[in-house]
Amino acid sequence: MIQDGEHLLLVGGEREYFVKAGEGKFSTDRGMIDLGALAGMNPGDEIRTHLDVPFTVLRPRPTDFFVHAKRSGAPMLPKDIGIVIAYTGMNRDDTVLDSGTGSGVAAIYFGNVARAVKTYEVRPEFARLAEKNIRNARLDNVEVVAADMLEATGEFDVVHLDLTITPAHVEHAFSLRDVHCYECMERELTRSARGTRPSTRVAHSGYVTIARK
Repeated sequence: MIQDGEHLLLVGGEREYFVKAGEGKFSTDRGMIDLGALAGMNPGDEIRTHLDVPFTVLRPRPTDFFVHAKRSGAPMLPKDIGIVIAYTGMNRDDTVLDSGTGSGVAAIYFGNVARAVKTYEVRPEFARLAEKNIRNARLDNVEVVAADMLEATGEFDVVHLDLTITPAHVEHAFSLRDVHCYECMERELTRSARGTRPSTRVAHSGYVTIARK
């Protein structure tokens, strides 16, 4: 059941809105939506605007936070986060150290996979934004620490560094071996009367290096 204050996705036709259940009205070009009526509903239920236009109520998934969450910079793309999860074998038994939190997008993905995530962000204002996004994602297994990851203590199954890496960061993340570097190219397909063909949009977003202790 949806709780008061919970962030939700409203989907109808070609429209998609990221809202919070609670007091007030949300204005769209399809009519007003009563946000108070969302509390007590269930994901998959339908809510209608005052113009009787239907919207499906959904709980947001990590991909939705990538699209709709407030950002402090450019987050990792889902395809690159997927490589990290796939090639590290991250799973529900793992404790993850994430560093370079930014908006918290990667931490939200990891929090939906791993047992626990501790994410470090050296910039306090970024850490505060990430904490809000993670809270909106309803994850209680992700802890945001406003500090340099060099201050991290403990043992972790996966260490993720999305920052300017110095030798000190690598040393602190343990001695590494079996190093592999990947580039994941993503290109959308477009369809026309002539058929389906790849988009010419630039698809490079960076390199992902995986190293195993």
